[in-house]
Amino acid sequence: MSEKINLMIADDHPLFVEGMKMILGGEEKFNISGIANDGKQLLYLLTQQVPTDLILLDVNMPNLNGLETIKYIKQSFGTVKVLMLSAYSDEKVVQEAKAAGADGYILKSSSKAELHHAIMEVYSGKSFFSVQKQINYDDAFKKLDAFLRKYDLTKREKEILLYLKQTYTNQQIAEKLHLSIYTVETHRKNIMQKLKLNSPAALVKFMIEFNL
Repeated sequence: MSEKINLMIADDHPLFVEGMKMILGGEEKFNISGIANDGKQLLYLLTQQVPTDLILLDVNMPNLNGLETIKYIKQSFGTVKVLMLSAYSDEKVVQEAKAAGADGYILKSSSKAELHHAIMEVYSGKSFFSVQKQINYDDAFKKLDAFLRKYDLTKREKEILLYLKQTYTNQQIAEKLHLSIYTVETHRKNIMQKLKLNSPAALVKFMIEFNL
């Protein structure tokens, strides 16, 4: 078997990170060599010479955001590839990432196949900037209906599922939908039961694999 590609994940959403570990860590081509919660922790890991070929880097992180972090990476660790993995489809943000030195940019709403392709393209030395316009929730509901109808999810549960895919917390979802946190938590439990999933990370993995 050929040598594995060492991936570092930098994102401040633990559930999303766990989902990515389940998706990528199970593939023979990839090795998850490190996890960082912010830019400063990522740079520290790199200084400790943790094996890193490519970094999946979130744009919006505490302490040192992704755009600022890229500049330090390219200055001190020039051989390491950086693929931005973000919820932001704003063209301005994409251009800022390019200017900072990112090798690629892909949305968190991308499918597993798209993510895999982006990683391989960037690792091989190519650039990958594929950003689709953010779909509105009505279009998203139509896409979900075909696949999730058999699970008997309500419209509210589908709506919460979409927010979860974008790594919103229970508190943020409650504020967006004008619900109590208890109500959101109840919906989450119902979603997990209907999809026959046993952990929040498994839910993230489910959404990534089926591109929901």
